[in-house]
Amino acid sequence: MWPGNIFFENREIEDEQVELAGAEDQLVYFGPNLTLRRCKVVVRVPGSRLIIRQPRLIDCTIEFKQELRNHRGWVSAVLEGCRFKGRMLGCDFGPFPGYSTGGEHGQVENCDFSEARLDACRFHGCDPRTLRMPRWPCFTFVEPSKNAAELSQLEWPGLFGKVVVAGLGAQPASATGLTYHAPSVAKRMGTTPDELRAILEGLDCIIL
Repeated sequence: MWPGNIFFENREIEDEQVELAGAEDQLVYFGPNLTLRRCKVVVRVPGSRLIIRQPRLIDCTIEFKQELRNHRGWVSAVLEGCRFKGRMLGCDFGPFPGYSTGGEHGQVENCDFSEARLDACRFHGCDPRTLRMPRWPCFTFVEPSKNAAELSQLEWPGLFGKVVVAGLGAQPASATGLTYHAPSVAKRMGTTPDELRAILEGLDCIIL
């Protein structure tokens, strides 16, 4: 245990606002043996300073005050009936066996991401259709690896087919949903949201 870091662990908290914040040289540890019920969790630290260790959050609201980037620690968290707000890039939710210690114990159930902006975020071990996913301009591939071959037969604009769709088959079997933010991914892939939507609309494996 490093002195000066911030620890939320070994306790239960109900009906409170929990601020995950600290100085630039402090890490924030969220868990283990931590249960939050009906709390508002406000995250004010970047992903590089947020260490998630198997917390359990029930009917909580989690709000990110700055974009959370490339953070997979949530795969060890049990999330039941939670609402997410804010921007996330390259983050994972739900059980991801083999990724990290405790990753197989994660859960995401009855959660609401409709007020979040997700880009290149994955959902594991769940049915994304049972979650409230963010709608357009976000969109979600359901069972990306299973649908990769069919999707690769379509004519995609820009580099989207060669990069994004071509990579779907390499997604782990546990990944049941993959969500992108159309304006962001379109810019990276040399296309437009409208061109993407023209193909995405009507596909059974897409949540728009």
